[in-house]
Amino acid sequence: MKKKQERILVIVTALLILVSAAVLFLTHRNVPFMMDDLWYFTVLWEDTPISSFGDIVRSQIWHYNNWGGRSMTHGMLQLTLLLGELGADILNVLVTFLLAGMTAVVAGGNRLHAESGMVYSGAQRGRHLQEGFFLVFAALAMLIGLNANWKMSMFWQAGAANYLYITVFILGFLYCYLRELPENGEAREVVKLPGITFWIVPLGILAGWSNENMGPAVWLGSIAVMLLLRKKKRNIKPWMVLGSISCLTGSIAMIAAPGNFVRSAQAAGSNYGFLWQLFLRCYEESKSILEYLFPTLLVLAGVFFVSKCVLKLPLGRKNGILLFCALLSWGAMVLSPHYPDRASFGTMTLLICVILNLGKKVVKQRRDLLLPLFVLTAFIWLRGMYFLGEFLAISWGWIR
Repeated sequence: MKKKQERILVIVTALLILVSAAVLFLTHRNVPFMMDDLWYFTVLWEDTPISSFGDIVRSQIWHYNNWGGRSMTHGMLQLTLLLGELGADILNVLVTFLLAGMTAVVAGGNRLHAESGMVYSGAQRGRHLQEGFFLVFAALAMLIGLNANWKMSMFWQAGAANYLYITVFILGFLYCYLRELPENGEAREVVKLPGITFWIVPLGILAGWSNENMGPAVWLGSIAVMLLLRKKKRNIKPWMVLGSISCLTGSIAMIAAPGNFVRSAQAAGSNYGFLWQLFLRCYEESKSILEYLFPTLLVLAGVFFVSKCVLKLPLGRKNGILLFCALLSWGAMVLSPHYPDRASFGTMTLLICVILNLGKKVVKQRRDLLLPLFVLTAFIWLRGMYFLGEFLAISWGWIR
């Protein structure tokens, strides 16, 4: 009966993923290029539309010196704008699934990467694939259903580049470090990722040169992993140092961009005193916790209660690092005069990784809890589909 139930869940999950793909594509088709998209479709200081990679390079050099330091994310934005609306919409759907897959990989831990000396039977391999399938669906459901502003962080083209796209690189960078952490007394060394010494540098630069709050957070996360390895008397590999340095370099390049200071000088000055400004910053931070991130934190609290308080399962070092990075990315926003809801996307994704990892541990300990957790995930998925469905109904004139 259990095997039959799991087969049914796999079929239902596959259908829900297909429905998700269709709804995502239709929603993207009904969200046009707007606001910043129209400006970034030009050479920025001219009204000339971009038409080549050279135009993008020239635009980002001007942008870096006159408007802001997010050259990597806005470079990606301009590349996607060259595809046209249909091409960008298709790419956005694919990247959404890529991010869901990357979230599942980070949450999956050691089971989703090969270790030396590990040989899996056919049944074990099938179980691991099934587990990964459920994790991808859960990640997709939560990225939409728990999102504080799904439209501006995933469907607005500029928002997709700044949050959806760049988070793939952030998680990829973190995964390289998290997989090195031993769990539950493991002594086995993980298999080295091919060529990591060479590609960790550009990946670290992309992760650091992402967002003002996420870049420094993942850099400190890489430092925390190396400190834990040193504490456990494990070797710190050369690529780990290279990656951390490149991530820090990317963060500094983004934050210290001349354009940030030019833009700040052009902004209207505030007449508020220090104490009032401090109050407003604390208000923004509180709003992010009690509004933007509250659904995610509520799900995290529920899964944590079951895993830690009921089943007595350990949190794990990897989850500790992810929570540490999430806390840093949230706290860093106190340095910003404004905390838009879409800026919570990266923090939310890190918390989702922890939710999925704890849920995986719960199911491993109590297989009978798979169905209740699947139902919970389906409700979160339904919430996300409600948001998108409502938007489509309004766009099509079904709701007036």
